[in-house]
Amino acid sequence: MTTFIRRLGFWAAAVVFPLPLVIVYDVSAREPDMLKFPIVLGLTAYSWWLLAVLLSLRPPWLERVVGLPAIYGLHGMLGVLAVVLAHFHRTSLYAGEALAILLGDWSFWIALGVLCWSVFFMSGWLVDRVALLLRAKRLVEPVVRHQVSVWVHRLNLVVIAMIWLHAHLLVRVNQYFWFMTLLDAYTLVVLALYVWKKWIAPDGYLSGNVVANAALGDTSREITVRLDRPATSLRPGDFFFTRFETRGVAHRDWHPFSVTGTDQSTLTFTIRQNGDHTNRLASLPDGARVRFEGPFGRFGRTAERHDAAHPLVLIGMGAGVAPLMSLLEAHHTTRPVHLLWSVRREADAYFRDDLEQRVAASNGRLAVTIRVGRFRREDLAATIPRRAVQSGAFFVVGPNAAVLANQRMLRRLGVSSRRIHQERLTM
Repeated sequence: MTTFIRRLGFWAAAVVFPLPLVIVYDVSAREPDMLKFPIVLGLTAYSWWLLAVLLSLRPPWLERVVGLPAIYGLHGMLGVLAVVLAHFHRTSLYAGEALAILLGDWSFWIALGVLCWSVFFMSGWLVDRVALLLRAKRLVEPVVRHQVSVWVHRLNLVVIAMIWLHAHLLVRVNQYFWFMTLLDAYTLVVLALYVWKKWIAPDGYLSGNVVANAALGDTSREITVRLDRPATSLRPGDFFFTRFETRGVAHRDWHPFSVTGTDQSTLTFTIRQNGDHTNRLASLPDGARVRFEGPFGRFGRTAERHDAAHPLVLIGMGAGVAPLMSLLEAHHTTRPVHLLWSVRREADAYFRDDLEQRVAASNGRLAVTIRVGRFRREDLAATIPRRAVQSGAFFVVGPNAAVLANQRMLRRLGVSSRRIHQERLTM
């Protein structure tokens, strides 16, 4: 119930955030209600774009309360709803100043284009659930790199600037001093926070030096970074957004990678090389500087909330085992833990020796099942004890489509949805 109340309060922000602007405009404007309504639609859409920008900053305190998937979910939903309201706003108004209309039209079409691009390339809402779209995305990904999508997404800032100017050119709204002052304050505060988070705050983030960069089979790497100061807030299962500072080796954009262990002074990352950015990490030299935003993640706290007598069932696919290894390290000697790890080839089971040692040290608490190929429903039914199905906490990590498939299979086996916690390897 507590989680539900948190989520409800979080989503209520979408209703509360536009209210000051809407109320001040409604009190100030002297026009009939039928003429105010389209303006209210536009104000709400603009407020939602601003709120979406705030959510894109990934406030750590908010992430610990509701989780990053919920933040990104509301961020995406606000983008969709803002475009819908903007459409009704622009089709409901009578003629106004020519430049203001032009700016409004262009901002709408840019926002719609960015939304369509983001839904296809940056979100799994549709693509991960429709096989044809997933195949199309994989076909064009080698050409349309992630950095292109990042810059396309940033066009939302251009949209905000155009709408702000659009409002200042409309006599219908710019004549109300207190309303315009509040509108400017909303805009200035959001853009100032964006500038601070993107260009000023990173100087205070955790940072360190690469001390090891080793291949794990043919498709993955293990990168170890010694921090300048300990990550005291790191919990098992957490991940960081990382930026490698060495020019010409890796892109300087932020990418999320899960921490494999629990050491707060030296971070180890298991990274599958399946894209332009991760393929370049093979040439990352020792001593390279790395900056970290975070940590993020709720796996550690979630595992601690579950009764220690109830099993933890960890299902990892490929490099998705990385955050599960830290959960396993933290709990395998104190409570029942079962790791199910699927790999593409036998050679990709690079943690096999380490896992065998942990099984031996667990006094019968830890069980490990490694399978070449994905787990099917009958595999899960035969491997997971009935007691775990009835009361265990499940943690599933891997590619989007595989995580969704495993969630469906677990629910069909009788696992309650609220006991399934997942992390998808996506941006």
